[in-house]
Formats: sequence, C-alpha cells, structure tokens
Amino acid sequence: MNTDVALIAVSGLFVVLGSMTLLWLISLRLKDASIVDPFWGPGFAIVAATYYLVDGRYLSRGTLILVLVTLWAARLGYHLYVRNRREGEDPRYTAMRKARGKQFPLISLFTIFWFQAFLLWVISSPILGSIASQAPLGFFDILGSLVFLIGLTIESIADNQLTLFRSVPANKGHVLDTGLWRYSRHPNYFGEAMLWWGLYLMAVAAEAYWTIVGPALITFLLLRFSGVPMLEEGLRASRPGYAEYIKRTSSFFLWPPKN
Repeated sequence: MNTDVALIAVSGLFVVLGSMTLLWLISLRLKDASIVDPFWGPGFAIVAATYYLVDGRYLSRGTLILVLVTLWAARLGYHLYVRNRREGEDPRYTAMRKARGKQFPLISLFTIFWFQAFLLWVISSPILGSIASQAPLGFFDILGSLVFLIGLTIESIADNQLTLFRSVPANKGHVLDTGLWRYSRHPNYFGEAMLWWGLYLMAVAAEAYWTIVGPALITFLLLRFSGVPMLEEGLRASRPGYAEYIKRTSSFFLWPPKN
C-alpha cells in the first residue's frame, strides 16, 4: 500500500469512527443499540464516498464501485431498518444491556459501535484498492460486477422470501424450506459473501491483490462467528423441524437438498 492509499484509508477510518460515534449517541437517547444494524450497509456507502472524494480523480472504476456499493447499501439498510422497527431491539443487545447495567452505554461504544466500525473499515479494503488505482478497466471488472450483481440478487430474493414467510402468522415456529431456502439454510449470507468476492475481483483488476482480507474476513464472520453459528444456535431450540432441515440442506452454498 503506497502513501497516498494509506492517507485515503485513514480518512475512511476517521469518517466511519465518527459516524459510529454519532450513531452511538443517538442509540443512548433511543435506548436501542440495534440501530447499528441498519447502518451496516450505508456505512460502506459512506466510506466508499469518502475514498472517492479524497482520492479526487473520479475515475471510471471508482465511479462504478461507488454506484454498486450504494445500490447494495441502500437495499440492505432499508431492509434491516424495516425489520428492526418491527421487531425492536435485538435480544443480544437487550441481554447485554441487562447484564452490564449502568456500564452498558460506555461498553456498547467499544464492543458494538467502534468494533463494527473497525470491521467495516477492514472489510471495505477492496473498495479502497479499486478506487485508489489508476489501472484501466478490464475483464475482471466486468466479471466482478457480474458476480456482485448475482450476489446482490440472491441476497435480495432470499431476504424478501424470509420476510414474506414471517409475515404469515401460521408460519410461526415453522422452517422456511422453499424458494432459495430449499437449497441453502442461509442463502442471504451466501449472496452477501458472493458480492464481496465480486468486489475483490474488481480490486484484482486494479492490482490491489492485498485487499483479499476484506472478502476473507466477511466470509469468515458469516460462516464461523456472527452469522451461521449464532443464528442456528437459536433456531435449533425454537424450530422443531430445524434438525431435519439441517440434515437435508446445505448450510451456506446453494446446492440441491439431500433426499
């Protein structure tokens, strides 16, 4: 990473930390730490715009990256906003609030808001590498854009199918195993990972190979930390048919179910 790229990266870090700090102050007033979740997608749009403006050259790849990321961020942010508005504060944050008592406000700044800010900044590395590069557009930009859009489509369809399923009272306690959910237990997470690998392909076209840390980290988080494991722990207990669903359905990749 050269000096110019490092300066652009630092500007993005300061902006995302400042944004998360402001969001934290709002969460204290609302007594709802869940507002951090709808900000996840828009946070990437903000950091992408920061890189784009600080770089100041407004090259074709940077413009394309900014448009793609903003499209994804707007959809995901709206989806999570509507979900959180309907369901209230995430039980994880509520449990933490009760356990920490008066210490929760300060603890939440470090463990929820600033921690997510740091993750967001690291994961955004393909965006940084692509925007800061002067390499001409090429085959991998086309391929990366296609992979990104396919991933975005999968994530959007999966989220919409789950929302519609949950909106039917008779489905409460049951397992969604139709549509994309027939082929993966977490097709929305698969789509999310896929679009980040699409962004990395564009970073490869920009000769920013080091930015693989971004898609690698988000894929690890989805598969091993905050995604699949955390969600399935609760689903096994709350969904009677989930154990059978696990036996026949791929955990992540879209794959025909076992008979």
